Amino acid sequence: MVEGVGSGFFFTAVIAFGLVVGSFLNVVIYRLPRGESVVYPGSHCPACGSAVKPWDNLPVLSYVFLRGRCRSCQSPISLRYPAVELLNGLLFGAVGWLFGPTWLGAVMLVFVAGLLVAAMVDFDHQIIPDSISIGGCVFGLLFVPLATLSLGVPYPAALLSSGLGALLGGGVLWLVAFLHARISVALGREYSHWPGEGESLPRPTEADYWLWFPGLGLGDVKLLAMIGAFLGPWGALDTVVAGSLIGLVAGGLWGIIQRNLNAPFGFGPALACGALLTLFFPLHLYWLGVGIP
Repeated sequence: MVEGVGSGFFFTAVIAFGLVVGSFLNVVIYRLPRGESVVYPGSHCPACGSAVKPWDNLPVLSYVFLRGRCRSCQSPISLRYPAVELLNGLLFGAVGWLFGPTWLGAVMLVFVAGLLVAAMVDFDHQIIPDSISIGGCVFGLLFVPLATLSLGVPYPAALLSSGLGALLGGGVLWLVAFLHARISVALGREYSHWPGEGESLPRPTEADYWLWFPGLGLGDVKLLAMIGAFLGPWGALDTVVAGSLIGLVAGGLWGIIQRNLNAPFGFGPALACGALLTLFFPLHLYWLGVGIP
């Protein structure tokens, strides 16, 4: 945790950086699931296509100055854009508070940004892009062990922790999904989306038998593997517990709002929230009876 005279400047800089990154994350969230480039063309109004001027692209502030409308066509701008920017800024500030100006803190900034993108894309489209989950997992496996070297953690131990976290995180969720699929088949349960109209149930000799499940996509499995790569095996377990509880509550509320308890609801946002909770308040320390440092 950062203390001292320079802490105010440090937090201001980190939060400001988070706001700017949050503006870019809005582009990623919108374009990535559509298969569009996140670099070209530049930011533009989705209603009229006019390019957003640099002075109209200031995180949060531009939304306030423009009163939530496009300067060119006066179409309303979704409140979610400044909300994502502000949330990312606050998350970056929280990471800065927890880790200070360290290499591990820098790595965790990438982690929370990835979680935010995964959660928003899954909420919108019920998919989690591999570039976020698998790419994030590889990033975590490479850079978390290197970043912890400066904290005195031996590289082999840190690499083992990240590797076990990825295996345990992805493995636990895959096992739950696999067993659920097998039990559902044994009980004769039917799903409108699985295996699909006119399609037969997959057999053990087919890849879909092992990788295609009702109610839970492989995107969630890969996301939890990414989370484990950053937070280690205990962090992966904490996330499963916290994410399941959050998902149960959020899924129920979503079903009530939609007036349909079977309404599609991505599990990614719940996992992301569980991972953030675990990052800042590691639950296993309570389980082990050692408290939070």
